[in-house]
Amino acid sequence: MSSVKIERLSTGITDLDKILMGGIPRGFLVTLTGEPGAGKTITCMHFIARGIKDNDKCIYITTEESEESIVVQASQFNFDFKNAIQENKLIIIDALMDSEKEWSLKSLDMEELVGKVIEAKKKLGYGRGRLVIDSLSAFWLDKPAMARKLTYSLKKVLSKWDFTTLVTSQYAITTAESFGFGAEHIADGIIRFRRIVKGGRIHRYLIIEKMRQTEHSLYVHEFEIVDGIGITLMGQVDERKEDYVLPYEVKKKIMEAKEKQEIG
Repeated sequence: MSSVKIERLSTGITDLDKILMGGIPRGFLVTLTGEPGAGKTITCMHFIARGIKDNDKCIYITTEESEESIVVQASQFNFDFKNAIQENKLIIIDALMDSEKEWSLKSLDMEELVGKVIEAKKKLGYGRGRLVIDSLSAFWLDKPAMARKLTYSLKKVLSKWDFTTLVTSQYAITTAESFGFGAEHIADGIIRFRRIVKGGRIHRYLIIEKMRQTEHSLYVHEFEIVDGIGITLMGQVDERKEDYVLPYEVKKKIMEAKEKQEIG
């Protein structure tokens, strides 16, 4: 690696920072991809909670839950989002489209999203920003072929406003590919989550598939979600990515068929 000093933002999860050379490089857009219940949202909460502690300007966009739900979930892990909102350290933008609220979206439109994020950043004030979009997949539900273009446009704007961004993306269990072909190519980093039932018990895993400017771990790591604490890494395991996704040739045929369908 180059000897140039790279500023990194802590994820809020100590053991995850260790396998990321200290955290996520400032200004990056990182995709957290995985099926529901795999730990993506809680990772986002860790990231924002650490940002509040570090006096960063924090914005959390929720497309699948209400602001109240996010605040309650955060409190289960001793993250005081309610107080942070009152002290103007955090703004939660509710994309469930409750038009009566100041911080809500009227539609799942990328242009409106960017405008609301910039408005929120101005209210929070000048300084380093942290942004979560949970989930980004919602913005191209009816146009998945546009995922790459929309992600690129979003990344370009956010970089000018000094945001380090985490976006969540659902993936198909059959292919382990994120919803919206091409979005992962635009991201500076990809952390993939997986939930598997073994021996009658749920096991959760993550692997850092991509993180530019970072000599990250290449191993699968098992983790647990602990009430009152959050995510705790248990250490690396023998499973490889190939152990829980379809063979490459099968995936390739599925993705080629999907591309043809989207182009059509």
